[in-house]
Amino acid sequence: MDKSKIRVGISHGDINGVGYEVIIKALMDSKMLDLCTPIVYGSPKVGAYHRKALNINNFSFNNIKTAVEANPKRVNIIDCLDDNIRVELGKHTIMAGNASVKALECAVNDLRQGLIDVLVTAPVNKHNIQSNNFDFRGHTEYLAHEFNAGDFVMLMVSNLMRVAVATGHVSLKEVPGLLSVEMILGKLRILNKSMIRDFGIRKPSIAVLGLNPHAGEEGLIGEEETQIIQPAIDLAREEKIMALGPFPADGFFSSNSFTRFDAILAMYHDQGLTPFKALAFETGVNYTAGLPVVRTSPAHGTAFELAGKNEASPEPFRHAIYLACDIYKKRMEYDELVANPMASHNPDNEQ
Repeated sequence: MDKSKIRVGISHGDINGVGYEVIIKALMDSKMLDLCTPIVYGSPKVGAYHRKALNINNFSFNNIKTAVEANPKRVNIIDCLDDNIRVELGKHTIMAGNASVKALECAVNDLRQGLIDVLVTAPVNKHNIQSNNFDFRGHTEYLAHEFNAGDFVMLMVSNLMRVAVATGHVSLKEVPGLLSVEMILGKLRILNKSMIRDFGIRKPSIAVLGLNPHAGEEGLIGEEETQIIQPAIDLAREEKIMALGPFPADGFFSSNSFTRFDAILAMYHDQGLTPFKALAFETGVNYTAGLPVVRTSPAHGTAFELAGKNEASPEPFRHAIYLACDIYKKRMEYDELVANPMASHNPDNEQ
């Protein structure tokens, strides 16, 4: 296997959704093979089914048994499933959920062993992946567990903005109780470090959103801003983290204030992801900051309603591959710089 190119592991996601469609379309671009060696964890049988359903004739997978056998000039696939697998386009099935988990586990095992360099995950259905053996709300939580990440941040990335969320896949009613000064400070630390190490930004600036309408109006509409969020920002500033806020979310996005910051920390899922997807959906990528490994995913779901119709755009998935490779390179550069302090008097602030 050619190790001069980045080895990109790809888990196939839900076999009844658009996963294979966006994977195939993204990898049909021959330029992708100049950038990386793709290794899909899934099923040649399922891949052939989708290729036929989409009437794609100018593409084929290279079947391999292990990542070591990957051909750097082909799109490789490792069979993680048995022959009894059945595709039911657009349907929510337990079999599809099990297939999602099996492929993900195979890819993570190889990532842990260093057989692949980065992981790009196709979308899964968060309901059908649940079982006695898999009790995680999504990729993010599973990967954090597998790689012993004490804390992490779900970060949505595009050319327009980078939006992180303090609380991820939790019920909205749980959000206020989960917020604390130390929790928000921890997210700011991870976000700041990721901007430096993963994105090569020397002195990142981070906007912090309030929880309540109008950022609480100085306690009139809520006290989380004055009692939790502002103290966390103050402590972050003492640690030389350039955090500003809290900003009212509605005015922050509508006034284009977001363009002045390297990253944004929202307090809950929809507060950050709704404007992100409205403004940057086509190139949006989900990145898990804080992990010792690099994992990205397109910023969309299984799209069951589009499955088999040849209507899904591969752009988010293509950008997920690009971002994974970019972050991997940036980490290599940063780690080399830190390991060789003579290269800089202040390596933490270098690109």
